[in-house]
Amino acid sequence: MTGRTVEEAKDAALDELGVDEADAEFEILEEPRQGLFGRQRGEARVRARVRPTAPRPKVERRDRKRRTPASREAGAATGAAPSASATPPPGRGARKAPASQGGRPKDDERATGREGADMTEELSMAEQGDVARQFVVGLLDRLQMPAQVNTVEVDEDTVEVQVTGQELGLLIGPKGLTLSALQELTRTVVQRRSVGRSGRVVVDVAGYRQRRREALERFTREVAADVVSSGMQKVLEPMSAADRKVVHDTATDIEGVQTSSEGEEPRRRVVIQPVSPANDA
Repeated sequence: MTGRTVEEAKDAALDELGVDEADAEFEILEEPRQGLFGRQRGEARVRARVRPTAPRPKVERRDRKRRTPASREAGAATGAAPSASATPPPGRGARKAPASQGGRPKDDERATGREGADMTEELSMAEQGDVARQFVVGLLDRLQMPAQVNTVEVDEDTVEVQVTGQELGLLIGPKGLTLSALQELTRTVVQRRSVGRSGRVVVDVAGYRQRRREALERFTREVAADVVSSGMQKVLEPMSAADRKVVHDTATDIEGVQTSSEGEEPRRRVVIQPVSPANDA
């Protein structure tokens, strides 16, 4: 993305990705240069992507759970007290460890949607969608909320988890805040299960996102028509990054207007401005 400044280019990228700054990472390709009399020459160019979340290496996790025999011998040589979790000698009540991963409860495996939570691998979008679906199914089971959960591959980089059923308002919350939290949890689970690049995971409950997207598109067209007729810009109410992206995308196809974002999260908002033919030229 480009902009007059690096920050403006970053903001445009965040609006395009539909995520907050904490969930993105940037590479600055080019910065604007200072020209004659302090005038700015050129534009800032940045490359952005959704920040991947990589799990800790398996070896590190195993080392945190138990000490090796060599480390216990070293502790004995220095006079250190034995660990409380040290394996008791044979014949003194030693018990065989359960066959499951680290004795992890089965219902925990069901909630994460994958057997063996330490396992990571590179997953296709279909597999990432399956991980997301199983996590949501496990969560609904814990909440005792009957619902149908399906996945739809929107494009090659996006998969949507669709939850349908009765009385699901608890999962949506006021202005979709609970739904946004559920989506972030689901994305985190997928990113921790998948090595390398993760796609974009969207969670929709009872068609809420689709209805809101359609409402935002209608609202944007109405405001844009008012801006064109009056010649005055309109500043919209603060919105999430995903909602701002809908407004930007809708306004792109409307003649005579352009959009920009201003303010800081969570009070960031979209500005719809008139564009005269002279400016277009």
